Parts: sequence; structure tokens; C-alpha cells
Amino acid sequence: MCTLWLIEALVRAGKYSKKYLVTATTMFETVTNFRNHLGMLSEEISLGGAQLGNTPQAFSHLAYVSAALNLERVGRGE
Repeated sequence: MCTLWLIEALVRAGKYSKKYLVTATTMFETVTNFRNHLGMLSEEISLGGAQLGNTPQAFSHLAYVSAALNLERVGRGE
């Protein structure tokens, strides 16, 4: 979830400098690769990429959706 918050901050900074938007997009794609076969995120990811903790974790999913929406919005120039 903290990574998704970082993505949100980078998206907001991306309105002023596109390099942050590129970093946010790359990080979001990386987080997307950590979802399980149902597209769900757990509350924590190990350094090796294994899902740890509870699944589903509502806070992680809300942060994921918010990051996706904001990436799309800023990417369109809004």
C-alpha cells in the first residue's frame, strides 16, 4: 500500500515534471505484476515477490484503483 501511495505522490508531481509521471507509470506496472491469478493484492509483498499477509486487503485495492485513476487522469492532461 505504501508503494501505491508513493505512486500517487509521483503522479501529482508529474503534473509539474514529466519524469515523475514516467517513474509512477513504471512503478504501477511493477505493482500490477505482483497481483495473483485473480488480480488481487495481499497486504505485503516480499523482496522475492511472494504475497504475504491477508488477501484480499481492501486498503491495497483502494490505493491501486486510486493510483490507476490518477495516472489516467494526469496522462490525459487533466
